[in-house]
Amino acid sequence: MTIAAVPPPEAGAPAPVRRRRKMTFDRASFMAVFLGLPLALYLVFVVSPFVQAVWYSFTNWGGYSNERKFVGLDNYAKLLHNDTFRTAIGNNLLLALVLPLLTIVLALVLASLITVGGSSHGQVRGLKGSSFYRVVSFFPYTIPAIVIGLMWGRIFDPSAGLVNGILVKLGFERFKDFPWLGNEATAMPVTIFIILWGFVGFYMVLFIAAIKGIPQEVFEAARLDGAGRWRTAVSMTIPLIRENVQTAYIYMGILALDAFVYMQALNPEGGPGNSTLVMAQQLYTTAFTKSQFGLACAMGVVLALMTLAFSAIVFAVNRLTGGKDEVSF
Repeated sequence: MTIAAVPPPEAGAPAPVRRRRKMTFDRASFMAVFLGLPLALYLVFVVSPFVQAVWYSFTNWGGYSNERKFVGLDNYAKLLHNDTFRTAIGNNLLLALVLPLLTIVLALVLASLITVGGSSHGQVRGLKGSSFYRVVSFFPYTIPAIVIGLMWGRIFDPSAGLVNGILVKLGFERFKDFPWLGNEATAMPVTIFIILWGFVGFYMVLFIAAIKGIPQEVFEAARLDGAGRWRTAVSMTIPLIRENVQTAYIYMGILALDAFVYMQALNPEGGPGNSTLVMAQQLYTTAFTKSQFGLACAMGVVLALMTLAFSAIVFAVNRLTGGKDEVSF
């Protein structure tokens, strides 16, 4: 079958005129329902509250009255000189650097083992009993965050916790009454472990679904070319699911920059020496304990800007390091 080439328009010939489609009732109603209504809801419930928060951040609003005086950038200046808030920012940045990386790496390893980490002979498949591992790993994600925090708080309890009980039974007497969440050196690592435990299974399932979307012939071709499991995962699997990894990284970063529920359940006061204090906790205390809603709104704006900056950095890194379809051996 041959397709005749369309001759180019003659020089000086008038450009074809595009006729604008008439706005019919069906088209207008479709745009109103599927475009106008969601846009209106987004403006009312998302954009409008954020704009109000920005405005309140320039005032000394106490939260429980209509009296508010415009103070300009005074609230932001206070944040710059607030040692406690700077400590909270540092803790959030630590979480944003460590938590997404550990979660994504561990989830990718588990997803690879469950999907293509089985026998190196015959059909490409995962480990034996992979369905069981998938269900067990996903189970922690079904538990509400507040329940996870309270549960692990009891497990790490100094006097009656399961962890100290097991360690003492094994002969480690120095861990008797050891305050895991009350020690400045261990509070943050233990908290990171708890959040990691709650989310690895979810992202593992997400990556499993992405890997299942890769044609099996691609893995078989890699095996025939002599690529091992490590080389296949790094050079082929990860590039092909790059967009999924990017999305997961952004969501985990947003969680790390918030982390309010977990921190409030495990250490409501911010931990020893504010070692686990995060911005959301400081915001909550400033607003509802000190009734400084203007200053709290300024904290919220800073938190929002940090979240946007984190997302922009992840997008930029993903773009600079190549697209999802780049595969090499």
